[in-house]
Amino acid sequence: MHICFFLFFFSNLTSLQPSEYNEVVEEPLETLNIRQVINEKALVSEGWDKLAQPIFWKQIMMLSPDSCLINIAKSRLIIAKVSKKDWNAQSNLEIDKYRDSVRSVHSLSSDARIFVTTGKNDFYKFDLVFPTLQQGMEAFEQNGVDPWYAQAILLIESPGQLKKSKVGAYGPFQLMPSVARMQGLKVGRYLDEREDFERSAYGSSRLIKTICIPEAQRILKAIGIEYKEDDIWFRLFVLHVYHAGSGNVAAVINKIKPTEGGQCLIQAMWQNKAAKFGNNSQNYSQIAMASQLIVLER
Repeated sequence: MHICFFLFFFSNLTSLQPSEYNEVVEEPLETLNIRQVINEKALVSEGWDKLAQPIFWKQIMMLSPDSCLINIAKSRLIIAKVSKKDWNAQSNLEIDKYRDSVRSVHSLSSDARIFVTTGKNDFYKFDLVFPTLQQGMEAFEQNGVDPWYAQAILLIESPGQLKKSKVGAYGPFQLMPSVARMQGLKVGRYLDEREDFERSAYGSSRLIKTICIPEAQRILKAIGIEYKEDDIWFRLFVLHVYHAGSGNVAAVINKIKPTEGGQCLIQAMWQNKAAKFGNNSQNYSQIAMASQLIVLER
């Protein structure tokens, strides 16, 4: 298939929306092999656990929706934790003055965005997701795909709910209808195989194997950046292709113009936008990394 079609068709493969499973098989977290695919030593030695963005999202994932974290949008530096009720009780003038004070204290420009992000522990229901991780990892391995991707996607795309996203993504791995069909799944009025865990895992793993990884490799090779497929940063890069599509990832890379790979490239993607690679796309690998760190702490 012509590469231009791929760049157009896969511009929005998935959407960061909730879903759930038909059933949950009870299994203790400690029996899973999750730490083998996370590579705890690399996370720590490369300093991923010290970055402001994953630290921010870790707190958001564990925070109740009645609380908020005030943060600097570009860096995700946390300024304060506040009650959502108290924050909303302020006037617009009071809120503007507070944001101006944050910009002043941190020597930010007058247009620097100050976010107030609500806690999302009602969305990230990890206790419901953990028992399914082994099943997802095994399904990916059977299809010849790095099981890390199954773990990462399940933790952030499907935290215990089965709901269709606003753009139509559905199932444990939140596949779009057209993409699911291209990966061999039946998606119709009376049958939607995205609901089935094994079929959804098959479609997701095949998508990663035949589209996302090859497209990630193509983008990096085009600008002469070396990589190893088991590098943490490369895996996160592939996740961006899975979520935003290769065309949008290529657009932000063309804007950044990186000369090397690694953590610095991923951080640059967190702070740049291009085409349809926007705020949700920036957040995707930040959230993925945060979920990995949460798993290690349990």
